[in-house]
Amino acid sequence: MKNISEYFGTNLFDGRVMREKLSPEIFRSLQETINEGKDLDVNVANAVAAAMRDWAVENGATHYTHWFQPLNGFTAEKHDSFITPAPEGGVIMEFSGKELIKGEPDASSFPSGGLRATFEARGYTAWDPTSYAFIKDKTLCIPTAFCSYGGHALDKKTPLLRSMQAIDLQARRVLALFGVTDVKKVTTAVGAEQEYFLIDKQDYLRREDLICTGRTLFGAEPPKGQQMDDHYFGVIKPRVLEFMQDLDEELWKLGVYAKTEHNEVAPGQHELAPIYTTANISTDQNQIMMEMMKKVADRHDLVCLLHEKPFEGVNGSGKHNNWSLSTDQGMNLLKPGRTPYENAQFLTFLVAIIAAVDEYADLLRASVASAGNDHRLGGSEAPPAVISVYLGEELTEILDAIESDTPYSGMTRTVMKLGVSSLPEFTKDATDRNRTSPFAFTGNKFEFRMVGSSDSIADANTFLNTAVAEELRKIADLLEHSDDFDADLHEMLKGLIRRHRRIIFNGNGYDDNWKEEAVTKRGLRDLRTTPDCIPALTTFKSIDLFSTHRVLSEDELRSREEIALENYTKTIAIEARTMIDMANKLILPAVSAYTAELCTSLTVKLSAVSDIDCDYERSVARKLAAANGEIHRNTYELKKNLKKLSCMEYGLGSAEYVRDSVIPVMENLRKAADEAESITAKDYWPFPTYADLLFGEI
Repeated sequence: MKNISEYFGTNLFDGRVMREKLSPEIFRSLQETINEGKDLDVNVANAVAAAMRDWAVENGATHYTHWFQPLNGFTAEKHDSFITPAPEGGVIMEFSGKELIKGEPDASSFPSGGLRATFEARGYTAWDPTSYAFIKDKTLCIPTAFCSYGGHALDKKTPLLRSMQAIDLQARRVLALFGVTDVKKVTTAVGAEQEYFLIDKQDYLRREDLICTGRTLFGAEPPKGQQMDDHYFGVIKPRVLEFMQDLDEELWKLGVYAKTEHNEVAPGQHELAPIYTTANISTDQNQIMMEMMKKVADRHDLVCLLHEKPFEGVNGSGKHNNWSLSTDQGMNLLKPGRTPYENAQFLTFLVAIIAAVDEYADLLRASVASAGNDHRLGGSEAPPAVISVYLGEELTEILDAIESDTPYSGMTRTVMKLGVSSLPEFTKDATDRNRTSPFAFTGNKFEFRMVGSSDSIADANTFLNTAVAEELRKIADLLEHSDDFDADLHEMLKGLIRRHRRIIFNGNGYDDNWKEEAVTKRGLRDLRTTPDCIPALTTFKSIDLFSTHRVLSEDELRSREEIALENYTKTIAIEARTMIDMANKLILPAVSAYTAELCTSLTVKLSAVSDIDCDYERSVARKLAAANGEIHRNTYELKKNLKKLSCMEYGLGSAEYVRDSVIPVMENLRKAADEAESITAKDYWPFPTYADLLFGEI
């Protein structure tokens, strides 16, 4: 077996390959473009294209594609071969700098939110040299940005890159206040923990709801779920372990930093966590990771479910977005040090982030909004929809001391002694880990736990970067011309803490008393559903924020609002139509058949012995008949409501309609069907149950 280091990144056109394939001058110029943002020279592009082609062909590639991330949340590719006709016949393999730098996919066939009409088809993809090209399925994939003919961003990468520029600029301004002037770049580093479910492919193929929507729309609660806490970090089943090992190898070849894997809390649920890298590369790698999870699962006759709530009654799946700020010299700006109360630079960045989360909490909530995530947030280890910040005891006490102008005596670090002489002693961390907090400080980073498992992490990081950049801008504007820096810094921190301490909460986010306190006493918002929070994208405050930092224009924001609301409405409508189809074609006939069987049995028994006990047949037949009646009535009502929806234009009104008038009927339909399932003989039930899906042969 090969050593990992021997094949890691073999399908990646990374710095090692570039150094080998490019001249020193070309390599140095390209690195300046990547690391310092210098303009790309056309001669460099031509040289890189030639080297990239040669490397790709050597490794079996026949085609290339501009790999981009449109606003549908997936990735897109258009494959072109390297072949060009040779003058005397045959072909030669060519790939120019022009082809590397720019592509022209059809911009009218992707979601644009009104930025492109059907007849306005031209769009452009532009090479992103900060993210390495890679080979997938014999195709050279070149990470690119995607924009319209008019220059509007039609993808998730472009705003993310803009937000990284914004926070870099403002962070370096703040660092200069503390005498740190030799930093050339500040980057946001991200590690996205990916949760997912695995189920048997044959069971999946018998569930129309999973095929059409990615989640189970019906399913009675099984006798056992996750009550015994026996799946979390449990021994990994052989079939799942083989999948994980295969997945690791595929990801490592592509240079994806797959690091930690384990069973999650729910049966059938697992997690894969990567090593941190820049927000842009981490976003690209997470998209690759999700694609590879599905491909590798298929090889093992499994299906990988990335929906946020594929099963009712057990944990949903998220994507914990671990976020930090680092300089090009390796300094983590969120590392408190041994004496954080004396670390003014750290405290400045910390307070800026707290202020950003409070000021733009509605935008952060909107950045993770989807129909799937609405099911997940607020229960089963997912954070609540009310956004708060967890800091832990020590940092909270330090901020309290700054606000009240009182000395901070320091926190004694406890040495953990476990009472067994052979076990080592160790120092307890300064903070606990709060799994109910949407935005938690975990030692040298923040963990934004609200991102959904199927989401791109681009939106969350774009919005977070921009909000923090704005607070850093305010700080720099205030202090750059200060006559008494230390005094003005102290007063500024004190004011920010006083204004934004309402967002700090170190307790249990699931406690009903917290929601009451958050909303009524602290003035925080409980934005439970997608239609509640998406309008935050186009408020005057949001438009001013994103336009100030040149991350998203007003038109681009309005397009994203339109797309989000349309996606939400379409998702619910597809789920509703799937429920109608399953109810009419599968559930109603199955329940009717079993009811008829019971009635036949009842008739036979009574004709044989008039006084025989037939309570079981009578009772169950009555319950099934009643349940079937409810299924039929709710199916009819759901169909009627969908007909009304079809007459509406997509927008906030249609999104609110499906939330208020379609989803409640879907819930009633499911309740009736699940009740019928619980008393229908297994041989009659038309598709795999939760027990089959969660505890089947995997």
